[in-house]
Amino acid sequence: MAGLQRMDELSAADWLVGSGWGSGAEPMRLITFGPPGFAAYARLRFIPDPAGPGLSEADVFLPEDHPSEIEQSRIALRTLASGSEAADCYFCVWEGYTGSFLSPELTRGPLVTLPHRRYVLFAGPLAEVERWEDHFGAGRPCPPPAFAWPADHAWCFTSDVDPHWAGIAASAAAVTSLTTHPSLDVVPASPDRPPQAYDS
Repeated sequence: MAGLQRMDELSAADWLVGSGWGSGAEPMRLITFGPPGFAAYARLRFIPDPAGPGLSEADVFLPEDHPSEIEQSRIALRTLASGSEAADCYFCVWEGYTGSFLSPELTRGPLVTLPHRRYVLFAGPLAEVERWEDHFGAGRPCPPPAFAWPADHAWCFTSDVDPHWAGIAASAAAVTSLTTHPSLDVVPASPDRPPQAYDS
């Protein structure tokens, strides 16, 4: 795992743990959109939103060349990094992927604990997302980071296990660069108004 360091010292995630969205009725906002206080929020839609009620993700037709979630996330993260000092970043990987994408050995240590989720914390350059599948999928497609953010907290990328989209918290200019990106399906969003979800 050259370039990525598994962190036992978790203070880099204190801004998530101490977030104003981490308690009460709001914790799902934190794990799907990131912390409060950003100028703009958006959703990176891995697949289109449901066209109506009662649909499951299996009902969605995707072309064979449709990019994977990690491929789409990589483009979004590179775009976010282009507007900030993002050489040093932090990444959270959900412990629930243990045995599927995550080695059990990596969860035998301190974990970042948020409502409903616990994560392994890693540090390293953002360029490590280019090798994400090698790190966590044995070379095969695997889920994106559950959280990714630069040391300067200029933005936060979140990809929870349940939604069909990833949440992005950033500046208004950064969100505009994503919504106008020709290779991404990104739409402005409000953490106060969660979009329609697919049936399980």
